[in-house]
Amino acid sequence: MFVSFFPQPRVFFLSLLAWTFVAMLVWYTVGDDLGALIGLADPPDFDAGALGVWVFVSDGFLWFYIYYTVAVLIFAGAWRIYAPHPWWRWSVLGSALIMFVTYFQVQVSVAINNWFGVFYDLVQAALTKARPVTITEFYLGVSTFLEIALIAITVAVLTAFFVSHWIFRWRTAMNDYYMSHWSRLRHVEGASQRVQEDTMRFSLTMEGLGVNLLDSVMTLIAFLPLLMTLSASITELPLIGPVPQPLVWAAILWSLFGTFFLAVVGIKLPGLEFKNQRTEAAYRKELVYGEDNADRARPPTIQELFGAVRRNYYRLYFHYLYFNVARYAYLQTDAIIAFVLLGPTIVAGVITLGTMQQIIRAFGQVRSSFQYLVTSWTTIVELLSVYKRLRAFEAAIHHEPLPEIDQEYLKRQAAGEAVLD
Repeated sequence: MFVSFFPQPRVFFLSLLAWTFVAMLVWYTVGDDLGALIGLADPPDFDAGALGVWVFVSDGFLWFYIYYTVAVLIFAGAWRIYAPHPWWRWSVLGSALIMFVTYFQVQVSVAINNWFGVFYDLVQAALTKARPVTITEFYLGVSTFLEIALIAITVAVLTAFFVSHWIFRWRTAMNDYYMSHWSRLRHVEGASQRVQEDTMRFSLTMEGLGVNLLDSVMTLIAFLPLLMTLSASITELPLIGPVPQPLVWAAILWSLFGTFFLAVVGIKLPGLEFKNQRTEAAYRKELVYGEDNADRARPPTIQELFGAVRRNYYRLYFHYLYFNVARYAYLQTDAIIAFVLLGPTIVAGVITLGTMQQIIRAFGQVRSSFQYLVTSWTTIVELLSVYKRLRAFEAAIHHEPLPEIDQEYLKRQAAGEAVLD
């Protein structure tokens, strides 16, 4: 799955983490000085004056673009020399581009969050007559949002287009790799499905999960310091009392609770999804044989195979029933948790409407970053089931023992038992 697309995957990803740490260390220690050497300062904070799209072409951001490009070229060039790979341009340079665009989209979200604070303070001033607000000033505020939104939409569309091509290249690499070992793989149960369908599902699922993971990490890096700054005036939590940085701790603990809670509730789902795919494969295989052979796909056999499909689906529906009860209950509570935590502060009138909007949005971004597993759990379940099927290919190629669930299948098949569920 990975060796077909990335050069020496284990070493590659470890070196990527190490190089990212080094690049960040240099950026946060001497990045300002290096930028000053070429006349560019470090990226500005999003204070009240940093509104509009021009901030993204300021000296500070231009310096970051240059720094990131140099760091990527050094890393990619080293791997090009150390371990040449036919998919090097897509796996290394393409991944770097996706990481950069994800970072840029997070910065757009920070800019929008800043706009919310300024604009809602303007709305509050107009509604309470705290100061004169002209219609021109109001619509200028709206136009600023439209400028940022236009950038966000353009980048999002182009990113989705590129990521789709990047993912299909990964699928192509897997397809070529597996077909080069077809003589060994053709004896694995459901081999044709695993090459055609599972590689497609794996690549599509990785597209969503991978991009969302990058977005969650970078959102956390961008919004966690922002939340700490915005919530400086909030010193306590309801029912708990004074706590240093209460909103930050609340976001972390609430998200961790949801992650572990749903992981425990849904622990059986990956195995059930895998078995479901296997029964579907057996049913489809018999139908395919029946297209060319009148003795295959007869009603008794089809009824038995489809009965296995039905039993597995009903079993899966039952387990998803209680899992969804837990998931939706948590997510509905999650929608109001920020207002519950801000209740005493709002009632005391300590913050303005704009600041409240900024805090709620920043809290939501931090919370959602920590909730990556919560919101992606059903997709992760599907990915794990596909991964288990493709791992059998990896085992067959490298002459390794098959995964336990596939060994069970072969034992029952050898004993002449019906391999239905």
